[in-house]
Amino acid sequence: MTVPHRTEPAVGIQLGFDELDTPLRETTFVVVDLETTGGSSTDDAITEIGAVKIRGGEVLGEFATLVDPGRSIPPNIVQLTGITTAMVRAAPRIEQVLPSFLEFAAGSVLVAHNAGFDVGFLRAAASRSEVAWPRFQVLCTVKLARRVLGRDEAPSVRLSALAELFRVSTTPTHRALDDARATVDVLHALIDRVGNQGVHSLTELRDYLPAVTAEQRAKRSLAAHLPRRPGVYLFRGPSDEVLYIGTAVDLRRRVRNYFTGSETRPRLKEMVALTTRIDHVECAHALEAGVRELRLLAAHAPPYNRRSKFPTRGWWITLTDEAFPRLSVVRTPTTAAPPPTGGGTTDAVGPFSSRADAVAVATTVAEFCLLRTCTRRIPRSKRHGERCPPEAVGACAAAAAGLQTPVEYARQVDLARALLRGEDDTPLHRMRERIEHLGAAELFESAARLRDRAADAVLALRRTQRLAALAAVDELIAARRRAEGGWEFAVIRAGRLAAAGVAPRGVPPMPVVDAIAAAAETVRPTTAPLRGALVEELGLLARWLHDDGVRIVRTTQGWSEPLRGAGAWAQWGELARTARAGAEPVTIAHPLR
Repeated sequence: MTVPHRTEPAVGIQLGFDELDTPLRETTFVVVDLETTGGSSTDDAITEIGAVKIRGGEVLGEFATLVDPGRSIPPNIVQLTGITTAMVRAAPRIEQVLPSFLEFAAGSVLVAHNAGFDVGFLRAAASRSEVAWPRFQVLCTVKLARRVLGRDEAPSVRLSALAELFRVSTTPTHRALDDARATVDVLHALIDRVGNQGVHSLTELRDYLPAVTAEQRAKRSLAAHLPRRPGVYLFRGPSDEVLYIGTAVDLRRRVRNYFTGSETRPRLKEMVALTTRIDHVECAHALEAGVRELRLLAAHAPPYNRRSKFPTRGWWITLTDEAFPRLSVVRTPTTAAPPPTGGGTTDAVGPFSSRADAVAVATTVAEFCLLRTCTRRIPRSKRHGERCPPEAVGACAAAAAGLQTPVEYARQVDLARALLRGEDDTPLHRMRERIEHLGAAELFESAARLRDRAADAVLALRRTQRLAALAAVDELIAARRRAEGGWEFAVIRAGRLAAAGVAPRGVPPMPVVDAIAAAAETVRPTTAPLRGALVEELGLLARWLHDDGVRIVRTTQGWSEPLRGAGAWAQWGELARTARAGAEPVTIAHPLR
């Protein structure tokens, strides 16, 4: 056991209520971290204690010791922490260590990352050792982080994630003192944040943290049956209706968080109060969980979810079936013959969540393909342009081509169809040239407006073409290496996840691939855009396939985006979109130049 540079004696008194208004800079904190033989304070034991005493940003002392748990340490814990049974054989037992730790921490506020775990083990050890447990004030940095940080900034509040976010001086290593030192830096960073919100004392800090009602805490038992596996969870209400659906890499741990102070969203606290039962679907890995979540959201449309509940709602741009076709924005696009290069038609672009966005893109494409924007019906025996003068304000886009018969007009329709399918990017070159011309003429505002319209069109086309390329593949089997060893597998058929599986470390992967492929779901594509696949599911699969470390095991045909599609222009489109903030709009180079 080591207690380096303790600069003040331990004081064996507890904080009184009249002392809780002490400024945070004058409050003594003891940040503690434990390593254990497992996750149960009842059945497992402490193997290491690390603690750091701080006040006003200054380290007052450190406490670190290995602890003999009186049993062998499981191999998975050895792999995680590096602490072996041989290392703790000569260490003191917890009965000898605990009084020294309590003396070190006396009179302070105990701080831990996920304090329920660490303090739970310490209290259980005190009970078994027949040592009185002082009434410490306890601060949990997990709860504080979830209260202070938005989910966009910190999707995860694990210690390793916060250490990276705040660039702490000590990297967490799953050793007690290192993790305690890292938690000290995290605590200081979080206190800096709350100080800007008028929180300057311990009382104000505790009031700032979310309150957990006894009823909310008691409902943790609803998660007791959940496995520590990836999957989807479904909160059900009094009439067995689905209230909320989510995913987790560890179902039990994630769901239990809803019954603690780490959940601060009012809507979800209301949902938890209504919950009577929690169902789950265990999944092979996170990708399968994400896909099943999307499908369950579409099936149940739970009231407390805000996204992905209506995947078939959206607006599409499609060509009309007329003698003089034009682009139309519709809910359900018309089907079309598939392009000669693949099975997933891209004759429609979308879906767009906003009709106005779809109309804007359709107008841009029509302008540079010279498709008509007038809406009247024109018989095949007539010519277009007789009632659409090109010099009129807001003129029909095809009027610039003059009077045309259906046969002459068809060339522009073919160009538009080729653009949508990714077979010809001539209209995109026209957009770029027009932007450069306007810039050269110093018509910068006009150039900026066209740049923004062009960027929206490019990115919409690229998104649809990218998804259509994946949907066109009848079967694609891919693998990704797992962090713990082994492989994750996905069988994708016509843009749907048909099967998922895992080959653990040491298991030959190819027999697993053959088994899951043989048992995979049969997919029957339709003639709808993207062969009937749901856009969000396709997007999730495409992102997974583009992750580092993913390998294609086998595929029925080549998987690639069209050579002259919008994919080559995607970076140009992203740069143009970011330039909306006020950057020079006309200096973006051609993507292939």
